[in-house]
Amino acid sequence: MNDSALEIVARNVRSARAAAGLSLDALATRADVSKGALVALESERGNPNLTTLVRLADAFGRPVSSLMEDEREELPTVVDAEEIAPLWTGPHGGTARLLLTNQRPAPVELWRWHLHPGERHDSNAHQVGVTETLTVVRGQMLLGIGDAMHPLRAGQTTAFSAEVPHSYEGAGRGPCELLMTVHLPAEHRGA
Repeated sequence: MNDSALEIVARNVRSARAAAGLSLDALATRADVSKGALVALESERGNPNLTTLVRLADAFGRPVSSLMEDEREELPTVVDAEEIAPLWTGPHGGTARLLLTNQRPAPVELWRWHLHPGERHDSNAHQVGVTETLTVVRGQMLLGIGDAMHPLRAGQTTAFSAEVPHSYEGAGRGPCELLMTVHLPAEHRGA
């Protein structure tokens, strides 16, 4: 995460914590993140990974992108995927980038993932009401939902409840590219 992105995330976490009336200890407990990591993040010294950002967003009941977007920006927003820093990088060069969040009528995050064969990202269960939609653009992957694995190939789309632990894993012989939308409950709109 570059310095300007870290500054925005730090400001947004401080603001969300203050708005929620949470101490550092209370947020650390609620988000299952160490207090030291929160102190470093809020003082713009940390480098939070995807799991930390998701846990913080879930603790605030907000989309991940609300922690990363400069609230001073106005629509329309145009993004270039290659200019967005990855929030997850796999051991073989795979990446996950949160491209943007459309707040209307309920928040929807748009992600672009690249997974190389064998690369896997495990995600904790999200807050109640969160669903995900995956479209495999190229290659193959395994989608883990709970204890079940579901193979997906280019051209296939699936939607599922993300209220349980789930995972994304590159499969096949070459890279997998997929687009993912995370649909958050309407009551979190504008958060």
